[in-house]
Amino acid sequence: MGRILAFIPLAIAAVFGGFFLWGLNPDRDPNNIPSVLISQPAPQFDLAAIEGLETPGLSRADLVDNAGPVIVNVFASWCVPCRAEHGILTQMVEKDGLRLFGINYKDKPEDATKWLAELGNPYERIGSDLSGRAGIEWGLSGVPETFIVGPDGTVLFRYVGPVVGDEAIARFREALVQAGALPRGQNG
Repeated sequence: MGRILAFIPLAIAAVFGGFFLWGLNPDRDPNNIPSVLISQPAPQFDLAAIEGLETPGLSRADLVDNAGPVIVNVFASWCVPCRAEHGILTQMVEKDGLRLFGINYKDKPEDATKWLAELGNPYERIGSDLSGRAGIEWGLSGVPETFIVGPDGTVLFRYVGPVVGDEAIARFREALVQAGALPRGQNG
């Protein structure tokens, strides 16, 4: 029995070492986090509008019966990467005519309204998720995260992290093409 107990610290060190080596793998993409929502209906949620903002709130019902896919972006004013991707998402709305909905995650209403007044508001609808409950339902690992939702309310794609940089934008635009939100040849 004493010998078995002596090997427990060695076994624990081996497990931690394995996770460490896995984390250092250069081929591992930390943004490639699987989602159980892909090919599933978007979760049930009903979020009020951000207090002090004219943009209406957001619920699951708003994601159903659309003419085409919509983008659902989870953001917060305190999130630095959200600021970085905001201009890119705004450009997609303005240039490509894409529909963008937002979930404002664990953010003070006054901070969110100030942030949107400063950067512009490309969102058709924004739900205020002060408690973070909708974020849990969507399976968030953090902000920003962006989803493509089909016209029937099915989650088609999830992008973890900011949609910034040529590679990320190309990957996201290709997902929009696959979802039917952009015509072929418009993913660049």
